[in-house]
Amino acid sequence: MHQFTIGIEEEYQIIDVESRDLISHVSKIIEGGKAVLSENLKHEMHESMIEMETGICQNIQEAQAELTNLRRHLINTAHEQGLRVSGGGTHPFSNWEHNTITNGERYNKIVDDMGDVARGNLIFGLHVHIGIPNREEGVRIQNVMRYFLPHVYALSVNSPFWIGRSTGFKSYRQEIFVKFPRTGIPSYFNSLAEFDSYVDLLVKTGTIDNAKKIWWDLRVHPFYPTIEFRICDMPLRIEETVCLAAIMQSLVAKIYKLHQQNLSFRSYRRLLLNENKWRASRDGVHSKLIDFGKEESVPYPDLLKELLEFIDDVVDDLGCRKEVEYAWKILENGTGADRQLAVYKETGDLKKVVDYMISETEYGITHGEFASL
Repeated sequence: MHQFTIGIEEEYQIIDVESRDLISHVSKIIEGGKAVLSENLKHEMHESMIEMETGICQNIQEAQAELTNLRRHLINTAHEQGLRVSGGGTHPFSNWEHNTITNGERYNKIVDDMGDVARGNLIFGLHVHIGIPNREEGVRIQNVMRYFLPHVYALSVNSPFWIGRSTGFKSYRQEIFVKFPRTGIPSYFNSLAEFDSYVDLLVKTGTIDNAKKIWWDLRVHPFYPTIEFRICDMPLRIEETVCLAAIMQSLVAKIYKLHQQNLSFRSYRRLLLNENKWRASRDGVHSKLIDFGKEESVPYPDLLKELLEFIDDVVDDLGCRKEVEYAWKILENGTGADRQLAVYKETGDLKKVVDYMISETEYGITHGEFASL
């Protein structure tokens, strides 16, 4: 069986201890953490965000061990600098106008090109790379995987607030990102050649300078032999990140297995898939998504059951059954968005929501080394 390796990138919020607002101090954390984390920490477009990435992991247990180790070091480094870090797809009340853009050629160009659309893109995602046998197969997997994106995304929803408002969405992050060009669920491509000629046309016409400026929810990576899932909000607990990555790995393995058996999966139009994405964005695991085969709306828990049955014959080979089944725990405890909203309902205080997000990000990692705030 092909080795479906895993690489995970998490985008963390950098938070001021006193105000609980975002603070543009990424350099402090990168400087403070460079002894241990120099390879794993990266600047992002805003200085109040830090990206942490794992190496290439052979299985989900290795990914979990590395994520846990990295997150522990990141949290410790932040505390040493008098800062905090948190998961979450948006900050509950921070205003993008007060957040500094990272000074770097790439980010300056994006802001020159897109103005306030880029400045306002103060959102935090989880990106997961799964190793693929080759790019041809990657495009075939991408075509089929589009159908499952809303189902995976619903488990991750974690951005109900935006600039101090309860948005009515479980994931407002996607409603922000949609302002960028070349985002959302990708189109269907008949072949790798068709995909490559699309990218070449954009580069040739000066639309983009490289294929990394294609920001779809899922993409065959332009430079690595991976397929990259970009749709999910940044979770709070590490178990949630691991569960999502395990489901993604299993879906890639299952679709590849079907292709090896000359079986495929019906492809649906992006217009239809977007209906499910919208529902997932609004209601998360409380949504009813459309089953296009049956032509009816189905409660999310029923669809999750079907999804887990679909991947059941690959999870043991991959060794990720336990991690995949944590999805039921997410339904039981509520998604990050559900839990943020519950804290707000109870306290009426968005600072308390931030405190909760920080404590959940540290949950099980710091083992009470220090109180959260």
